[in-house]
Amino acid sequence: MTHTFLLQPGRWKSCGTWQEGNKPPQTVTGKTVVAWSMDNWFTMITKLNIQGQSDRDITWRYRGYLEPNAQQYTFILTHSPMGKIEGEGWIGRKSVVQRYWVLDDQYKRTGFETFHQVNHQNYYLAHSFIDMNRLTSFMELDFIRQL
Repeated sequence: MTHTFLLQPGRWKSCGTWQEGNKPPQTVTGKTVVAWSMDNWFTMITKLNIQGQSDRDITWRYRGYLEPNAQQYTFILTHSPMGKIEGEGWIGRKSVVQRYWVLDDQYKRTGFETFHQVNHQNYYLAHSFIDMNRLTSFMELDFIRQL
């Protein structure tokens, strides 16, 4: 099965949950747009709304480079609450995994996420942030491709 998320331009809707510490999970909804330029650069913009006592939006703006037929890529990311982030990704047979680290961060925050392909129109995301050596948040989202 060929990946449709990230490797092809497209629009995606997402819904799921976000959890921090021992707090109950909060509902998350969002949209993602993936675009590619002719010189193998991609942009991915995600806007998420975490619902709860005080609704808040999180925006992720990726810019990355993937050589033709390569399985690994690098990217930079502007994350609305965290700031500037650098990362790397790997493209597997059924998943796209990404690892990243917050630049100039006293807490040495990092993150890891896996986009698992359910089928051409659906992906499942498991995402977590790590603060030094402690897991601080966890998010699960279902991504649905918009045609």
